Amino acid sequence: MHAHSHTHAPGHPHSHGPHSHGDAGVGDGRGPDRQIVRRLRWALAITAIFLAAEVVGGILSNSLALVADAGHMLTDVAALALSLFVAWFSRQPGTPQKTFGYLRWEILAAFLNGATLLLISAWIAWEAVLRLRAPEPVLGPLMLAVSVGGLVVNLIAARLLHPTSGDSLNVRGAYLHVLSDLLGSVGTVTAALLVSFTGWSRADPIVSLITVLLIVRGAWVLVRESVDVLLESTPAHISLGAVRAQLEAIPGVESVHDLHVWTVTSGMVAMSAHAIVREPERQQHVLEHVHDAMRLFGIEHVTIQIERQEMYERERHLHP
Repeated sequence: MHAHSHTHAPGHPHSHGPHSHGDAGVGDGRGPDRQIVRRLRWALAITAIFLAAEVVGGILSNSLALVADAGHMLTDVAALALSLFVAWFSRQPGTPQKTFGYLRWEILAAFLNGATLLLISAWIAWEAVLRLRAPEPVLGPLMLAVSVGGLVVNLIAARLLHPTSGDSLNVRGAYLHVLSDLLGSVGTVTAALLVSFTGWSRADPIVSLITVLLIVRGAWVLVRESVDVLLESTPAHISLGAVRAQLEAIPGVESVHDLHVWTVTSGMVAMSAHAIVREPERQQHVLEHVHDAMRLFGIEHVTIQIERQEMYERERHLHP
């Protein structure tokens, strides 16, 4: 009675876009393309190479901003490596047990990236407060040289990832890591200039705190969006009321209930609903118009269950 299947009559003329509705193939071909993977690889390579230099430079110069930037760059490496793994893993075909394939790994990776950024930010803020209370000497020239190198590396990595950062939450998470590290590098260079030419050692922890504020903003947005997807919340750009109104405006549809709209993964929005259609001869007409109506909202993966009033009343009795 509650079979949530895609009801298609023979000769149904409406294509459903790139997202297959088959049981085992939904995940086929949906991973990032080769260009995205190649850009991720290059960004990972240059970031990992410079990480070692920044760690050594931060320790030798006794710069908190530089050490914090190195720690942040470590999360960049982890984020890029995880993004590469997910880019490959999410393309694996679906199975009868996992009919959507592994698309949700992308969202899990985005959540982990954002959560890690928040934890790193808390550590940086704590260390910065300690250094504001008890300033420590910093080797400005060495700090400046290493921070400039980090700035260049982050500029290159950000430039590589920017063109594809809007394609998925996974790539966006890695891009935000690099971008926030880029902002941190700008602050570190500024602090290094102040320490080198004025001897003001408190510039080091102050810049660290400013960097934290920039990091937290992007990280919080990423965590919030990934949690919304994991909780199958209605996408922010779609009004559930508007979807309901559009469905109930279709001739033959008396009412709609059990309406749900959610994001499966980046760029893939799904909708399911039960529609009361009294006349059986209107069912095919309603199905075709539902799919057309949902395209207005960018929804391609549609599940609609056609019911008569009597079935709806029975459901209400069984599940008050």
